[in-house]
Amino acid sequence: MSFLRELFTDDNNINEKSVIGFASFTVMSITIIINLITGYLGKELVLNEYIFNAFMVITLGSLGIGSVDKFINKKADNDRAKIIIEQDAPDVYPAEEAG
Repeated sequence: MSFLRELFTDDNNINEKSVIGFASFTVMSITIIINLITGYLGKELVLNEYIFNAFMVITLGSLGIGSVDKFINKKADNDRAKIIIEQDAPDVYPAEEAG
């Protein structure tokens, strides 16, 4: 219950896009497994192609956006850290004196 409470708060560490993508992937995987089992048993599982494609698009979109978002945030954090280090660090390689 605390996971759901934390999921819906504004200041959390949970990536909502990843949660939705994982849930959609789970439903899609279960559907494929059930389809394989019923096919093996000789019964046809009527599966609406539009619904399966919708879960596939949700999965790819959510996990893809989550990955791009993570990459962009990591790059921004690295840039901020580099600026802070440059401001705080003394000259490591002082200019050589002409002599």
